[in-house]
Amino acid sequence: MARKVLTLAEVRDGSLRNVSFEAIAAAKTIAEGGEVVSVLVGDQVAAHANELIYRGADRVVVVEHPNLTFYTSDGYSQAVKAVIDKEQPEGIVFGHTALGKDLSPKLAIKLDAGLVSDVIAVEEAGGNIVFTRPIYSGKAFEKKIVTSGILFATVRPNNIAPLERDESRTGSVETLAVEIKDLRAIIKEVVRKTAEGVDLTEAKVIVAGGRGVKSAEGFQPLKELAEVLGGAVGASRGACDAGYCDYSLQIGQTGKVVTPDLYIACGISGAIQHLAGMSNSKVIVAINKDPEANIFKVADYGIVGDLFEVVPLLTEEFKKLKVHS
Repeated sequence: MARKVLTLAEVRDGSLRNVSFEAIAAAKTIAEGGEVVSVLVGDQVAAHANELIYRGADRVVVVEHPNLTFYTSDGYSQAVKAVIDKEQPEGIVFGHTALGKDLSPKLAIKLDAGLVSDVIAVEEAGGNIVFTRPIYSGKAFEKKIVTSGILFATVRPNNIAPLERDESRTGSVETLAVEIKDLRAIIKEVVRKTAEGVDLTEAKVIVAGGRGVKSAEGFQPLKELAEVLGGAVGASRGACDAGYCDYSLQIGQTGKVVTPDLYIACGISGAIQHLAGMSNSKVIVAINKDPEANIFKVADYGIVGDLFEVVPLLTEEFKKLKVHS
C-alpha cells in the first residue's frame, strides 16, 4: 500500500542533523513506494532543502517565519500542523530527539493519532508496517503495528541507516506561508552549556568516563582519545554528580540515550541506570580496574587495568593507525 509520509528535518547551528536523513530512510520503508515529503521549519532554512532531496525526500515544504528562529512547541506545532493539514499524509516520522520528544505527542493529540516512540527499526511484514522499540531500559524489545489512523513514529538517532546521498535526485521545493501567532513563550537567546564538537546523540564513537576518572582533569585523556577517533565524550551520572563534568554529557536513564558504533567506557562500574543509556551500542569496550565490574557483562571487549595507563596507550596506537591508513 503506497502512502504519503511526512518527515520533520531538524536544523542545528546552521546544519541539518543526521537524524533528519534517518527519518527519511524510515519514511521510505513506511511509504512502500509512495511519496516522502520533508518539512523544513525555521527562519532562513530553505537553503537546506536540496540536501534533503539528495538524501531521499521526493518533495520539501519550507515554513519560514521570524518566530521560528528558535524552537518552541507552540510555534513549531502551528507550522507543522499547517503542513499536515495541507498534505494529509498517511504517515509521519520525527527524530526521537529533544525536539521530537516534545513536539510529537502534542501533534499526535491534535491529530487524534497513536504515537510509536523511540523506534529503532522499521520493516514491512505480513502486509503491516512493524515498528521495533526497546522497553524496560533496553532489556527487551517490542514490535508494534498501527491498526488504524496515521502511522506516527519517532526514530532513535543512529539506528536506521540513512540512504546514500545522490546529487542526481530531483524534487520540488515549496514554500508554505503560515502565520505563527499567540506564542506563550518567546525565546530571545539560547546560551548552550554543552561540549563543542560532535553531537553526543549522533556520534559514531563515544568515549565515556565514570567516577574512575577521579577528577575533571581525569577527563583529559578521554578527550584526547575521542578527538583522535573523531568521536564525542560522555559521562556517567556518578561523574556528573561528582562535579567532574557538565550534566550535558550524562548518558543513562536520566541522561541521554546513545547508540554509537563504538562505545568506550572508562572507569564506569556499569550501574543499571547507565546501561539503560548505552547498552544498545554496536560495540562496547570496557576499561576498569575491577574485573568484577558490572560493565564487563555487557561489554564486547574488556580491558582490566588502570584507565590512566590504558587510554593513553590506545590513543597512541590509534594515532599510528591513522598515519598508516
